[in-house]
Amino acid sequence: MQHLRLAIAFTCMLASGCHGAASQASEPKQKQIEIPLWPAAVPDAQPAAGPETVSVVKKPVAGRPWHDVQNVTKPSMTVFAPRGTNTGAAVLVFPGGGYQGLAIDLEGTEVCDWLTAKGVTCIVLKYRVPNSGPHWDDGCGCQVMPKIPAALQDAQRAVSLTRYHARAWHIDPHKIGVLGFSAGGHLVAAVSTHFTERQYPAVDSADDETSRPDFAVALYPGHLFWGKDSWVENTLLLNPDIRDHITARTPPTFLLQNEDDRVDTVFDSLSYYAALRRQGVKTEFHSYATGGHAFGLRPTTEAATEWPKLVERWLVSIGMVAK
Repeated sequence: MQHLRLAIAFTCMLASGCHGAASQASEPKQKQIEIPLWPAAVPDAQPAAGPETVSVVKKPVAGRPWHDVQNVTKPSMTVFAPRGTNTGAAVLVFPGGGYQGLAIDLEGTEVCDWLTAKGVTCIVLKYRVPNSGPHWDDGCGCQVMPKIPAALQDAQRAVSLTRYHARAWHIDPHKIGVLGFSAGGHLVAAVSTHFTERQYPAVDSADDETSRPDFAVALYPGHLFWGKDSWVENTLLLNPDIRDHITARTPPTFLLQNEDDRVDTVFDSLSYYAALRRQGVKTEFHSYATGGHAFGLRPTTEAATEWPKLVERWLVSIGMVAK
């Protein structure tokens, strides 16, 4: 909850409407650093439909509301230092929101409460929205790719910037991972497969650092399964923007998606899993019969909400943290 208050306070400094959230925010006791992603002009900047806002979504998850950030034009990253023994590992967190908004607490800062308690540096990326990645277009009734991959630009920059600051932030530059939910899960796949070619001109020495993550966690990802009826033909057709860039150097990946997910189908994860396995990428995939979509880290009676324990064991198995 401390991280939630910080996220709301920071967002409200940039936003015009916080619906009373700012008055409830306070500085957390935990050390944190907030920095803009870009030192000057944001590449390929697009005008927003309105000012940046954060609002309370009253549809509860595990009995509690959550907060949605929209119209992000000035992306940033907020770094939370680990508590207790520092493992040297770091995780950049990509909140979901269909590339229309960002579930900044449910799928962002609340992740840091868990990771920092385990000795892992946690970095929440507030990337540009809306329409900054593949998204549903009501006009054609189909998924469309953006002309400018703004979210991927932000994700690549965030990984490189984290690696650039690794010594100052007490991070092992070879233990930097990404974790995302829903659309953020797609962004995990995108940054895991597009590291050989930067999607923007280098702006400073931070961009000399590779944008390849060392490990990746995609939770109920979307925009990966590409073809409404391809599962019937048993083809598991994967989004070609991801498929055509998977190699043996794609980082070890953890996937989780429920069979009753009605927002992003389990075939999003299945199609990605199959493609990763074909290239020999170390991949762990978990699927549950029930559990739905967009639950973040909030525990319920569903077994899928125990996924943090699975990730902790997986991080040990791939050598990112010690037992």
